[in-house]
Amino acid sequence: MNHISAAVFSSNIPLTRLDVAAGTVQSVIEALNEGRISEAVGQFADQFLLTDHALGLEFTEKERLIDFFRTSREVFPNTVVRVVSIFHSEDAVVTEWELTASHNESNGNMPYRVPISFSGVSIVHVRDGRIVRWSDFYDQLTSRRFSMASLFKDWIEY
Repeated sequence: MNHISAAVFSSNIPLTRLDVAAGTVQSVIEALNEGRISEAVGQFADQFLLTDHALGLEFTEKERLIDFFRTSREVFPNTVVRVVSIFHSEDAVVTEWELTASHNESNGNMPYRVPISFSGVSIVHVRDGRIVRWSDFYDQLTSRRFSMASLFKDWIEY
């Protein structure tokens, strides 16, 4: 079971419930974990920005984001993101998470599966129940996801 907690970003605004913004973020993570990529991306506004700071990638188009998530699942099968905590205030959500996955590698003719586990943080802004900005922060080397960046570098949108 996920540990959900509310943060107080202003001392005079007590938050004690999982609000709409945090619920939206949680539903995107759950959909991605279950491979329902189109449903997850459907939670994004028509105009949005998703930035993966570790890989140096930015996405502003839903079709490209869908391709990114699908490719990520192909390269890293069995990916699961477990929410450690969610802190929120109005339309801002900070999520601490742990990702586990596997990656197929080879040493000469010997293929093997490498387990991957790393932690990260996402900062998300939600407006009218839709995600308008999502930023992921994690260690690129620990994640072993640097190969993903090369697949999408020509997709960086300015």
